[in-house]
Amino acid sequence: MILEYDKALEILKKYNQDDFHIRHGEVVSGVMRYFAKEYDPEREDFWATVGLLHDIDFEMYPDEHCIKAEELLRENGYDEEFIHGVVCHAYGICEGLEKKPEHIMEKILFATDELTGLIGAVAIMRPSKSVMDLELKSVKKKFKTPKFAAGCSRDTIKKGAEELGWELDELMQRTIDAMRSLSPKMDI
Repeated sequence: MILEYDKALEILKKYNQDDFHIRHGEVVSGVMRYFAKEYDPEREDFWATVGLLHDIDFEMYPDEHCIKAEELLRENGYDEEFIHGVVCHAYGICEGLEKKPEHIMEKILFATDELTGLIGAVAIMRPSKSVMDLELKSVKKKFKTPKFAAGCSRDTIKKGAEELGWELDELMQRTIDAMRSLSPKMDI
């Protein structure tokens, strides 16, 4: 199985040209690596690479999101465990997708994917344009405003917290902390 991050980044860029999608993959990858340190430290690279490639098909095949991903990942040498980890992040979101998050890694990806987008949107509205001084209360306030970052599904974020057995505030704060761990290397 391919696990090298640089190779995975090349693969992501093969199917995604928009800087936004590449950046989202990098942010989610960093968040996954952060959580892997606690839950599966021997497989940090695996978690990070799953996070990097979780939306491999989104830009080119938005109507087949996570369905086309299976094909693309197999073509690029990824095994079934990796593919399941990627694909199940869209469980209940994409029509025809029956792969449910089962393992802690899959549940964290499901829970944090949409949330990283929301947190990033809140951060760029701040004078600092950073997560470093972002407070949980600011994220909670924007979470309650459906028109703000409308593409970030609040229902998916809530369901993700439930799947993990975490309170919503805990998921939000831990994801903020994970995103802070990416700075200053990666401005959010």
